[in-house]
Parts: sequence; structure tokens; C-alpha cells
Amino acid sequence: MSESNLKTELTPTAANDEEAVDALLHRLEATKHIWARTSPAERIGLLHAVRDAIMPVAEDWVTTAARAKQVPTGSPLEGEEWFSGPYALLSACNSFIETLQAVEGKSFLSTLRRRRLRNGQTAVRVLPHTLWDRLLLSGIRAEVWMRPGTEAEASQPHAAVAYDRPAAEREGRVALVLGAGNIAAIPLLDTLQKLLLENQVVLLKLNPVNDYLLPFFEAAFKPLIDRDFLAIVRGDAALGAWSCTHDLVEEIHVTGAGSTHDAIVWGSGAEAQRRREADKPQNTRRITSELGAVCPTIVVPGPWSAADIRYQAEQIATQKLHNGGHNCVACQTLIMPESWDQAQALLDAFRKVVAVAGERGAYYPGSTDRMRAFADRAAAGNGVERLRRGASHELLLTTFEHEADGEHEVFAPAMNIKWLEDQDPAAFLESAIDFANRSLDGTLGANIVIHPASRRAIGAARFEEMIDKLAYGEIAINSWTGVNFLAVALPWGGFPGATLKDVGSGIGVVHNTFMLEGVERSVLEAPWRPFPRNMFSGSFGLLPKPPWFVTHRRAAAIGRQMTHFAHSPSLLKVPGIFLNALRG
Repeated sequence: MSESNLKTELTPTAANDEEAVDALLHRLEATKHIWARTSPAERIGLLHAVRDAIMPVAEDWVTTAARAKQVPTGSPLEGEEWFSGPYALLSACNSFIETLQAVEGKSFLSTLRRRRLRNGQTAVRVLPHTLWDRLLLSGIRAEVWMRPGTEAEASQPHAAVAYDRPAAEREGRVALVLGAGNIAAIPLLDTLQKLLLENQVVLLKLNPVNDYLLPFFEAAFKPLIDRDFLAIVRGDAALGAWSCTHDLVEEIHVTGAGSTHDAIVWGSGAEAQRRREADKPQNTRRITSELGAVCPTIVVPGPWSAADIRYQAEQIATQKLHNGGHNCVACQTLIMPESWDQAQALLDAFRKVVAVAGERGAYYPGSTDRMRAFADRAAAGNGVERLRRGASHELLLTTFEHEADGEHEVFAPAMNIKWLEDQDPAAFLESAIDFANRSLDGTLGANIVIHPASRRAIGAARFEEMIDKLAYGEIAINSWTGVNFLAVALPWGGFPGATLKDVGSGIGVVHNTFMLEGVERSVLEAPWRPFPRNMFSGSFGLLPKPPWFVTHRRAAAIGRQMTHFAHSPSLLKVPGIFLNALRG
């Protein structure tokens, strides 16, 4: 989700030198087999200790991150830092604890409902799973679609394979995690992936963009750091590149730009090109990655009411403006039906939402330059519309005209509109899926906005077949794939099939707290309308306007409440959360 970890030009803050990192790697090397052989009960104890260590630093963590991102004090946008920081980490700890409590014999799998898709694949429902899911995320459903041939119909999914061997026979490895600079939870959840699903100890090298969070990360993960199962360091690009080639580093996970991945694997310059052509990587370690994409939102025509238009305009604005547009799954291409009689009303409502969606500064390095390059490309076509947003970066809006418009992730508040013909919902959705698969770079996340009547007109069987054709690792229906990220039970990553030579949105998945193996994609659905307006719409749920919307007036309060709830769940806390949600 971040820009290049190796190429950032920020001056490092208190960077660790190579000698210090070398010493940390030797300590990790000494404990890697010890970690691999720790029992589920011991891991559960450590995760409980991490949960308790988060709470004393959560408030300062969020405040520090919000100020660094130039979010004004007291702004509802502080809620983004609660949800994508302490809350996400607590949620992951809770979910992993639940899985580990039932990992012996993998009895946790018996709690997951499964169904056979029309193409023969298996879908595993992971949300809702608990009472709290049904109360706090009411109406939201999510499935993991397994790869073809992964399992026979009557058998259990493959899961938790790291726990198959007897503990005494397990061998650990040393992993380097190159952290993202935009969302606090990313490097933390990546670290848990290596520790808990892969039996690897971790050197987490922070991105200089957000390495100010080091004290909070160290405090939260102190129970693991004290046992030398984890080390966290700051450092510049040179230290990151040096760490990638250290003799004790056995595996690497990177979140960032494709250029970062390629620099690690192939090197740079003409020699890198020769290595790529010869398929002889410079770095032969196992390397997993999440590298972003030019993500689409497909708006299917239908009989929308004025209230539907306003609500979905807020949804689309959130997909673009969350974290100032600096997300790997930010909507960059809005695919619209050209002959739909409500298209302009939706865009007009979107413009109004953008104007009042909350102010923040342009905090991410290189954002201004990327915006300028986007505007220059647009100037060669129909030009660019600049949507003013007070003190915030203006949002650039332009028409998608050439194939090259789908080749560059902007990682900034800029968006293309691609107009397609076909008034019929089914024909339009088919065309939009074909366009996204063929013309947009990457396979990380795609969103579909579709009225229940349009979905009924398509039919359940055909709609499922269309989703199967949409080659993205994360799909959200009437929601945003950023919610897939927050729902840590869902595997997170690009669509399978990437290679080191053609890495796309990356190789492998993270999160995945049920430890499922052989996953193809995650599919999340939300009700078409929020509560209480959805009571008679056929897609009922108790969730009001979601607190992750950039327009939610009580987002910060809910983020704080949800974080405290995640640490100590209680029915007594639910009414207060729900009341603030209704006031948004």
C-alpha cells in the first residue's frame, strides 16, 4: 500500500546502522527454531500480552499518526487512524487467538460454513462469525473463494499447515518484512502472518514515511521483542537494500511499489534487464509481496432513488479519499454506464461530497509530483477537472481515454472515469469486467455498486459467474475493498498467478486469520442501503452509515470505542457505539 520502500527520499530518523541490524539478525537466528516449536498455548499467551500492551499507547499512537498526516485536531478523520491502527491489530490478535485455541485437530474449521459455487469451487464464509460481527457489522457478509481443485466437496479446506508437523520437528526461518508507509496496521499484520502462519521470526524494517510510529510498535509488540522473536528497526533506503541481501535473511515480504519488488529481485539498470530476460534473479530468496493496482469501481445502472445517489456518492468518495487517496485499493477508475439517465446526478453528488469530506494536508512524499504527472497526461486528452477541497489536495478528475491511463497507480487523490455503453445491467457489467481485467494494471481490489433490482434482473447464477470472471484478489459489492483489509479473517492480496517476472499486485496473501490455504479471492458484500433506510429494501442490516466513510461525523469517537471494545468486548458497550453510528 505504500510507495517504494527502497527509493523514498525522506531522511531517515534515528536510522539503525548495519552493525546494529546485523546483531539483531543474529539474535533472531538464535531463536528461530525456538519460535517454530512454541505451543499454541504459548502463542496465545503472547498474543494476549500484545493485546494488553496496545491499550496504554493507543491514544498517543493515533494522535501522533493523525498529526503526521496533517489531520486537524478533533477532526472525524482521526477515526481512520483508530480503525487502521490499534483496532486492526487488536482484531487480528483476537481472531488468531480464536483459531489457535482450536488448532489442534483444526476443529475451528467446523465453525465455518461452506458452499459449492456454480463453477465447482468452494466458498468458505468467514463473516459474520461471532455475535459481535452480527451486531457491529450487521448485514455485511464475506466469503473466501478457494482455488479450483483445492479440495473435494465433502472435505475440509486446507488450513494451518504450519501446525501439521509435530512441534519438535518444526524448523523456523528468519524473515525480513519491509513495511508500508501509509497505513499503520500493514507492517504489523504482515509480521503476524510470518510469525503465526509461517513459523518465522521477523526483522520488521519500517518505511521512513511512518517510522515515527516505532515507539508505539515496540511497546505493542514488547512481549515478542523481549523473547527475540521480533525486532523492529528504522532505516533509510540503503539499509533496506542491504538487509535484503543479508546472509541470515531467508525470506522477504514487501508492501510497496512494483519497482521496489523488481529492484529487490532483479537489481537495477541494464544488468537487471538481462537478469530478467534470462530469468535469473539477483535475489533468490522466497519473496512475497503486496504491490497495489489501478483499482476500479463498477457502477451498474439501476433504479436509484435520490437517497441512494447521495449514499453511494459518499461510498465512492470514501473509496477515493480515505487516507488522502494514499491507499493501494483506492478507486482510481470509475467505470460508468454512459446512457444511464442517473449518471450525471451521481457524479454531481460525488463532487458535492468531495467538497465537504474533511480537510487534511498532502502528507505523502511524491504525491504532488504524481498529481502533476496525472494532470499532464490528462491534458493531452479532454483535460482535467480540479475539485477544490479547502486546505486539502484538490481531487483530479478526468476521462479514461487511452490504454496507458490504466497503467499507472497514482497513489494520490486522482481518478479516471471510464464510460461504457450498454444500458442493460447484465451487458454493462460484462463489459465493465472485461475492461477492468484487460485494461487496468494489477489485480488487487475491485468494487461493484449495484442496486438490488439490477442484481435480480441479472439473476443469482449469472451474477456469481460474473464475479468469477473478475480477476481480482479482493472484491467488494456495495462496499469498498478497504473493508476487506479491515476484516482480518479475509486473506489479503492480489489474484493468484503472479510471477517474479510479472508480479502485478504481488505474490501470496496476508491476514487470513483462519489460516486457509489455496485461496483465490475474498468477496465481501454490504447492504445496498444503511439502517434504518434499508428496512424495506430486501437487504436488511443494522449497520447505519459506516464509520469508515469520510463523511461520518462521529468516526473518531466510534474508532476509539471500537478499539476499546476489541480489547474488552461487552454487550454494555454496544449501545454507545450504535448511538454514535446513528449520529454520523
